[in-house]
Amino acid sequence: MDNINNKLKELKIEEFIWIMYIGIIALSFYSNSLEKKYFLFKDICSKKKYRKTLIIIFSILIVVYLYFLKDSYDSLKELKPTDSNSKQKLTYLAFIASLLIAISGFIFLYVAYNDQDIDVELAFN
Repeated sequence: MDNINNKLKELKIEEFIWIMYIGIIALSFYSNSLEKKYFLFKDICSKKKYRKTLIIIFSILIVVYLYFLKDSYDSLKELKPTDSNSKQKLTYLAFIASLLIAISGFIFLYVAYNDQDIDVELAFN
């Protein structure tokens, strides 16, 4: 019963994360419109808002990525020697993938924060 409650709690958190992704999508549309306005009209105010919006987006994403990294690490710690080789391998690979995604989030945030001239195109999935 306790295992079911934990899984339901995890699913509730993941539902909240999906709502956060909807917010990120909305912020991304707004960010693109600011970027377009800057490039078309050289509007410095739009440039500043664009950079701030990118920083907000990637800050939120890092929180999400760190949640999934922790969840993946917890799954790795819960592995038992009796678990199948396939389960052990896939759990380990999922952890590596989560780690790499978290690292990419930090790199994107660093670029967004330091690219004063908006010279680098940032793309994320």
